[in-house]
Amino acid sequence: VQLQASGGGLVQAGGSLRLSCAVSGASARSFSMGWFRQAPKKERQFVAGISWTGTSTYLIDVVRDRFTISRDNSRNSAFLQMDSLRPEDTAIYYCAATTGGPGDEYQYWGRGTLVTVSS
Repeated sequence: VQLQASGGGLVQAGGSLRLSCAVSGASARSFSMGWFRQAPKKERQFVAGISWTGTSTYLIDVVRDRFTISRDNSRNSAFLQMDSLRPEDTAIYYCAATTGGPGDEYQYWGRGTLVTVSS
C-alpha cells in the first residue's frame, strides 16, 4: 500500500488549502483514513480521521470548525479541506491508512506535504 499526499503550499492566514491523499496498491475501501501533522519541534499529532464508508469522521477540537475530511473511494483518495488557516496550522501534513477504525493505530503512511501559513 502506498499513500501520496499532495496539495500543501504557502498561504496567508485566513486562506484555504485542500490536501489530497492518493492510495495505490490496494483499494481505499479497505482502510479508514487519517491526517496527521507535525509542526517544527513538536510531536506528530492526529488531526482528522474518516471511516472506510465515510459516514464517520473525527477531527480534533482546534480544527473542527475549520477543516473537513472526506473521501472518494471511486478515486481511491481522501481529502482534507482546510479553511480559515492560522499560522499555528503550519506543519508537515501526513496521510495515513488503517485497517481498523479511524481512532486505531495506523499501519500505512505517506510522505508528508508541507503547509505553511504566514501571518
